[in-house]
Amino acid sequence: MRIYFLGIAGTAMGNAALLLRAMGHEVLGCDQAIYPPMSTLLEDAGIEIMQGYSVDRLQALAPDLVVVGNAYSRGNEEVEFLLESRSIEYTSLPDVLQRFVLSRRSNIVVTGTHGKTTTTSITAFLLEQWSQDPGYMIGGAPIDPARGWREGYRGGPFVIEGDEYDSAFFDKRSKFIHYQPRVVILNNLEFDHADIFRDLEDVKRTFSHLLRLVPKSGYVLVNADDENALSLTDLDWTTVYRVGTAHDADLRIENYETTVDGSRFDLVWQGQLWASIEWGMTGLFNARNAAMASLAAALSSDESLVNLSPSALSRFRGVKRRQQMRVERDDLKVIEDFGHHATAVRDTLSALRSRFKDTRVVACFEPRSNTSRLEMMREPTVAALRLADAAYIGAVKSRNSQGVELMDTHSLAASLQDVGTEAEAFDSNEALFAKLQPLAKDGDERTLVIFFTNGSFGGVIDRFVAECG
Repeated sequence: MRIYFLGIAGTAMGNAALLLRAMGHEVLGCDQAIYPPMSTLLEDAGIEIMQGYSVDRLQALAPDLVVVGNAYSRGNEEVEFLLESRSIEYTSLPDVLQRFVLSRRSNIVVTGTHGKTTTTSITAFLLEQWSQDPGYMIGGAPIDPARGWREGYRGGPFVIEGDEYDSAFFDKRSKFIHYQPRVVILNNLEFDHADIFRDLEDVKRTFSHLLRLVPKSGYVLVNADDENALSLTDLDWTTVYRVGTAHDADLRIENYETTVDGSRFDLVWQGQLWASIEWGMTGLFNARNAAMASLAAALSSDESLVNLSPSALSRFRGVKRRQQMRVERDDLKVIEDFGHHATAVRDTLSALRSRFKDTRVVACFEPRSNTSRLEMMREPTVAALRLADAAYIGAVKSRNSQGVELMDTHSLAASLQDVGTEAEAFDSNEALFAKLQPLAKDGDERTLVIFFTNGSFGGVIDRFVAECG
């Protein structure tokens, strides 16, 4: 089948295109912004990428199916042609994955407000280490496994990041509703995606719809330390296992300790030690990601849990932009992190403070996501950023801001100063870069600079890394 991706250069769309290409379909697509690494991966696979949008070009290409990315809506000329002519079938990314990839697979759907990409990567990595020939599609750029997609054995397990965001402008259901789960990981649950959901109860509602799809032979793995997640798991149609530090957890995380190289902890399955882990990831939340992934992979393998060991976690190197070390000098370390929700920022800063003692921590935060940029998130953001010695706050992204109250970043900085944290808000990325430049030079004080953003601070991160030499 000839499949055309409208918005092919995004991480999820690009990985899906590569996966379908590997399955034998002819794949091509277009996008407005085309840049590495996804553009390079697509081109190396022989997938044609076209710049911009054109109805004449789309008609000439005559695809059998158009996959419309969820960033596209009414007004785009190709979308308008599809709706008006009805001459080419179109669908959403989640639907095409269900139709061509996920049907008749034993699917592990990784969900939660935080940690989906890391947990999906760990699950896929362990299944590969255990020779289970898994398929997977990861919504980021993993270091392990070596790429973000794999077809795997068509009758075997498939691991997929289960996003609660909507599927397309014509399908407002959460993406994960399409994913036919056998195992669901429910890692945590908070209010997020304020452009889609009204409140926490609205978020819970869509997760409850997903859990109704788990078969009797399947499993729900829930964070035993998260009341919001636990509130959804009084289920009588499938098996629920609790994972975390709580005394009644089926898989308990015990003896967690931060080390200079990462962390160590024990995994205890129903009262018996399963494995002792020492790895390069930092934070109790990452230990929980590992525990969730280990149990999901074990339940989806051909072996019984007691015959498997997640000791391979010691070799797991992580995911790009998730606590990714960009500069590592004796006097200066620079980390890039995708964290944008206040809880993720808080937990990451807490973990890094434990790991890098006697180090000045400078947190650069970009309020860019549709939730993090709202005034309602100011107090939680203060509670997170106060863990840094200095907080530098980028400008709020004002796109699609009608009807919402955007965060006053200068007021945020003032609130941080009130609790004893050096803080400054910047109205331009250039001003932020000028503030950071002196930190790139050799210094007597050990400093850690961490960038929190689901974007790039307009290129500031790469420019600062280059200044550090």
